[in-house]
Amino acid sequence: MRRVLAAVFLSSVSIMTLPTAAAAQTAPAITYPAAPTGSVVDTQFGVKVADPYRWLENDVRNDKQVEAWVTAENQVTDAFLAKLPLRNIFKQRMTALYDYERFGIPDKKGAHYFYTRNSGLQNQSVLYVRDGAKGDARQLIDPNGWSKDGATALAEWTPSDDGKLLAYAIQDGGTDWRTVRLMDVATGKILPDELKWLKYSGGVSWAKDGSGFFYSRYPAPAAGKTFQNATLNHRVYFHKLGTPQSADRLIYSTPANPKFSHYAQVSDDGRWLVISTSLAGDENDVHVMDLRKPGMKPIALFTGMKNQWNFVGNEGSRFYFSTDEGAPLKRVVAVDAIRRIAPVTVIPEGKQALDGVSLIGGKLIASYLVDAKSEVRVYGLNGDRHSTIALPGIGTVSGFNGKISDPETFFAFTSFNRPATIYRYDAATGQASEWAVPKLTFDPEAISVEQRFYTSKDGTKVPMFVVRKKGATGPAPTLLYGYGGFNISVTPSFSPANVAWVEQGGVFVVANIRGGSEYGNPWHDAGRLANKQNVFDDFIAAGEYLKANGIAAPKGLAAIGRSNGGLLIGAVTNQRPDLFDAVSPGVGVMDMLRFDRFTAGRYWVDDYGHPDQEADFKTLLTYSPYHNIKGGKAYPPLIAVTADTDDRVVPGHSFKYIAKLQNTPNVGNAPHLIRIDTRSGHGSGKPVTKIIEEYSDVYAFLGYFTGLKP
Repeated sequence: MRRVLAAVFLSSVSIMTLPTAAAAQTAPAITYPAAPTGSVVDTQFGVKVADPYRWLENDVRNDKQVEAWVTAENQVTDAFLAKLPLRNIFKQRMTALYDYERFGIPDKKGAHYFYTRNSGLQNQSVLYVRDGAKGDARQLIDPNGWSKDGATALAEWTPSDDGKLLAYAIQDGGTDWRTVRLMDVATGKILPDELKWLKYSGGVSWAKDGSGFFYSRYPAPAAGKTFQNATLNHRVYFHKLGTPQSADRLIYSTPANPKFSHYAQVSDDGRWLVISTSLAGDENDVHVMDLRKPGMKPIALFTGMKNQWNFVGNEGSRFYFSTDEGAPLKRVVAVDAIRRIAPVTVIPEGKQALDGVSLIGGKLIASYLVDAKSEVRVYGLNGDRHSTIALPGIGTVSGFNGKISDPETFFAFTSFNRPATIYRYDAATGQASEWAVPKLTFDPEAISVEQRFYTSKDGTKVPMFVVRKKGATGPAPTLLYGYGGFNISVTPSFSPANVAWVEQGGVFVVANIRGGSEYGNPWHDAGRLANKQNVFDDFIAAGEYLKANGIAAPKGLAAIGRSNGGLLIGAVTNQRPDLFDAVSPGVGVMDMLRFDRFTAGRYWVDDYGHPDQEADFKTLLTYSPYHNIKGGKAYPPLIAVTADTDDRVVPGHSFKYIAKLQNTPNVGNAPHLIRIDTRSGHGSGKPVTKIIEEYSDVYAFLGYFTGLKP
C-alpha cells in the first residue's frame, strides 16, 4: 500500500450560528479539516479505481497523520453539536430512561443461578450468583472499577457444570479481543490462569468433571497489527486448570484451510465434543469426538459446508440439530453419532422461519418468527406439538438455555415499548411466570407499536414496525432504521434512545428489509451478493411509503443504520439523496472493494461477494458508498459515527468515506460530519455513559434537520 507522504495541514474551523433546519441546505459551508489526496489507483479487471484517501486506513494508534485528522474532525463536529437545541434535552431524558433496574437471563449450574444486574446507570452490568432458587443474591464480579472511563467490560462468562468455578472474559475499549480469567465461585478468589487471543466468541465449554475447558483462539498477532490484520488459523484447545496457556492441548485445527473457524461444545452428558466448522457464511461442517476415548479421531457428521447445522442437544448418541437442508425455513432433525444414518426429521419445516431451538426438560422448545415477531412452540422429542407459550404481545423472545434434564429454563421478552422482562418456564407444567420485572421510568401504554406492510420496487411485500405516541396520527419527524444482511432478523427491541425520540413527538420505524432472516433463507438470499440492490430498494420504498402515507413529515425523514446498516445508509444516500432529510451511517462498511483485507472482513464475502472475483467486483462497485459519492446533487445533512478502536469494521471505512464526501465539489452546503469516539469499538461492551452521549448527539442532529421541536 502506498503511503501519502504529505502532512495533514489543519484548516481553521469555522462554524456558523445554526440556521433554521429549512435554511440549513443553503447556509455557509463548514470549513472541514484538510485531507490530502494520494495518487493511489488500482486497476481491477480493466477498471481503474482511484483510492485517494487510502492513507486514512492506517491505524490511528500508530499514525500521527491520521491521529491529527481525527482530532481536527472531532473539533468541527463537537463545535456544531454544541449548538443543537435538542442535545441536552435528549441527554437528560435518555439518562432518566436508562435509570431502571434490569436483569440478564439466569444460567443455572448445579444449585447456583448466575445472572447480570444493572442498577440503572452503571456503565457495566454486574454479575451475581444466587445459591438456590430463593437464596440471597451475592455479587461475583463488578467490572465498573476496572477502568476510569468504564470502557473495560465483562464480556462472556461460563460457569462450570457444578457451578463451583467461573470462566469470564474481559473486553477492553470495545475491542473484539478477549482475555479469559477464572474465579472460585465460593470464595471469589481469582485463579492464576489467564488465556489470551480469543475473538468473536470468548466463551468456553467446560469438561463435566471441572478439570478444564475447551475453547477456540487465534495465534498471537504480529506486533503493531493487533487491531487490523485479518484473523486466520483458528484452533480448538483444551485448557487444564492450573497450567499456563502455552501448555494447552491442541484438539482440532485445519492448517490446510487457515480461513476456517472452529467452535467446540461439550454435550450435556459430558461424553461428546461437538465441533462446528465454518468458512464465511452460516453453512458449517460438524464433527464429534468421544471424550471417553482419548486420542479418538473426530467423527464427521456433516461435511461440505452446504447447509446450516445448529447443535440443539443430545440423548445418548442421538443428536438433535436444526438445519436448512431441504428446508429454507429450517427443520429439526435427529442423527445417531455412532450408527451415522441419514438425519430423520423430528419437527418438519413450517410456514414460518425457525429462529432457535432448545432441548429442556425432555422437550424441544422452538422459537419461530411470524412476520418478524416471536412465537414459541413446545414439542416432544418425537416431534409431537404440545403447546404454545403465551407471550405478552408483539415482541422478541430470547433465552431458553439449559440441559435436557433441567426442570426449568428462563427466557426474556422485550418490545419497542417494554424493556426485557425475565420469565421462568416450568418444563413439567408448561407454565411461565415472571422472574424479574423492570421498574420503568415511563408509561409503556403511552407508546403504540403497529405493524404495517408496504410494497417494494419489484412488488415484494415488506413488513415495518411503526412506533409513536398512542393516538398520534399526523405527519411527524420520523427516524427510519434498517439493517438488511447476514441472515440477521430485526425484531422488536427496547431502546431508551428511541423512547426519548418518540416522547419528543417523533416516530420510530423499523423496516424489515431483505437480507435478514425474517422469512428464512429466501429472504436472506434475496438481499445478498448479486441481489444486494434489493436491500436498498426495500429501504428506499419504506421511506417513500412513510412520506406518501402521512407518517413522516414532508421534510422530516431521517435514516439510520449501523455496521451493515451503515453500508445501507451510505448506499441509499448516494442513490436517493433527495428522499432523506438527514442521515447517520454508523460504523459502516463503506469501501466494498477492500473490506475483506481487515480483521473480520473476510467472513463477509458470503453476503457481499469476493472483491477479487470479476462478477462480484462489478456488483460491489455499483453500490460501494465510498466509490459512488458524486457531485452535482445536494446530499442531506449527514453525521457518520465510528470509533477509533473499532476492530470489527475498521474506522478507515468511515474515515475515507467522510473525507471524500467533504472534499467532493457540488454536494450542497448541508453539514457532512463525523463523530469519532475513543475506546468504544464496534459497540459491544460500550459503557452506558458513552451510549447516552452518542445517541444524544446523533438524535439531536437528526431531530434538528427533520423539524423535531424541543
